[in-house]
Amino acid sequence: MVTQTATKPSLTLKRRFKAPPDKVFAAWIDPEKVKRWMGPGEIKALHAECDARVGGRYRWVMQTPSGEEHDVSGVLREIVPNEKLVFTWAWKSTPERESLVTVLLKPDGDGTLLTLTHEQFFDEDARDRHQGGWNGALDKMDKLFA
Repeated sequence: MVTQTATKPSLTLKRRFKAPPDKVFAAWIDPEKVKRWMGPGEIKALHAECDARVGGRYRWVMQTPSGEEHDVSGVLREIVPNEKLVFTWAWKSTPERESLVTVLLKPDGDGTLLTLTHEQFFDEDARDRHQGGWNGALDKMDKLFA
């Protein structure tokens, strides 16, 4: 008998943005702002909604240049305005593979240090794909504040 003791894969990304924490926080919960950065590279956010309260749901729909849609949603578990967001993350295509995202914001001089932790991935492949996706999306968020 084999017992699996390994923890599920996770990733942590750190970024510094040239904006105060309240502006970076708003970029996560204001649907109009989310649509401007969510999705890496050429992927565009078509739809964003967020019921910004603990227990509230969010949903983001992104589209690739070829027209393929990626639909992700979850529940906000913890909200500390301008400091912390914790939410579940599940793709419509694989709802059983729920993972957890934590976004921490700390003032850093005239900007904000963001630490994003995405944990409880199904496997390493899912983690690696999300790492690329988050890095690409955060590159676009950086342009919001440039």
